[in-house]
Amino acid sequence: MNILTVSQLNFYVKSVIEADGKLQNIFVTGEISNFTDHYRSGHIYLSLKDSGSVIKAVMFAGNASRLKFKPFDGMKVIARGRVSLYEATGAYQFYIEDMQPDGIGALSLAFEQLKAKLEKEGLFDAQYKRKLPAFPEKIGVITSPTGAAVQDIIKILKRRYPIADVVLCPVAVQGDTAANQLCAAVRRLNREEDIDVIIIGRGGGSMEDLWAFNDEQLAYEIYNSQIPVISAVGHETDFTICDFVADVRASTPSAAAELAVPDGEAVLASVEYFGQRLHKAITERIEYEREVLDNLSESKVLTDFTFVLQQNASALADITSRLKAAEINIFNKKASDLSTLSSKLEALSPLKVLGRGYAIASSGGSTVSSVAQVKSGDVLNIKVSDGDIPCTVI
Repeated sequence: MNILTVSQLNFYVKSVIEADGKLQNIFVTGEISNFTDHYRSGHIYLSLKDSGSVIKAVMFAGNASRLKFKPFDGMKVIARGRVSLYEATGAYQFYIEDMQPDGIGALSLAFEQLKAKLEKEGLFDAQYKRKLPAFPEKIGVITSPTGAAVQDIIKILKRRYPIADVVLCPVAVQGDTAANQLCAAVRRLNREEDIDVIIIGRGGGSMEDLWAFNDEQLAYEIYNSQIPVISAVGHETDFTICDFVADVRASTPSAAAELAVPDGEAVLASVEYFGQRLHKAITERIEYEREVLDNLSESKVLTDFTFVLQQNASALADITSRLKAAEINIFNKKASDLSTLSSKLEALSPLKVLGRGYAIASSGGSTVSSVAQVKSGDVLNIKVSDGDIPCTVI
């Protein structure tokens, strides 16, 4: 009898399974359940099930990092991978190497997932959209230096508004490094102090070709840009996350160039038009003021100065007469008031009282008004109307 350990048994079963070439590259469709995303390790653990069975599955970080969408419980997927056995637990499981949503493309699903997330965070809200400058002096362009898009943009900018400077930030617009280069270009232009508007974009292509413009970090860079951004990715029917978060979306790179600058010829025509209106207004004002001046020069104020003097002399004589009359009235009133006050003062004068036979007695400079104030032998001074009488109290 051959007795095996558990480890030997698990190892043997694993060897049998892995020896079967049919199980090393298979496609399995099922519904995701028990989904777990280990953020630290990057591994994804889940189960795939249908109406009758379930199998455990794992997708290691290297493969999981290449997923364009975010799996979730209840999503139906088609997974490619191999079947094996995890010896430590004896668990038979499916090792997923690639996975696609069943019924919808992975890129389309990833696009819709990211769009919904950023829209919920408010990155697409109209209240955060910056207004494009009316007359930009310097324009930053982020695109491939070799594509047709950059030639179209530069040609239209120079034709419509040749006085504006163009700063080109050459980047890859597709491939694994494109998203990072696009983000770095947005940050670089924002460090410049005199960039007025940014155009970011590329020509048409498939969804895979345009995928760098659906990068989540790029969306945040554009949202946080201090400079208005025009997105011009692909053709009119193409939409990317970059289009939604930018301040203005242009249907093509050429359209972006037309949105970025005014029509120079139209600006010159407007300047000429308003210049003519200003010249006309100034001319009319000068004519009006000349007429006013002519009318003044013909008035008697300037042509017959003696007339003005006579009018002023008559007015001066009238004012002088009125002032003299007012002066006499005031003098008479004040004299009358003074006479009245003098009469009142005279009636109250002590001399008038003395003239009627009254006298004032004083002792030591103080008026005596009571017998209690004096005693025998005191010297008093009796004042009468015509002099003083010294006397002694006996």
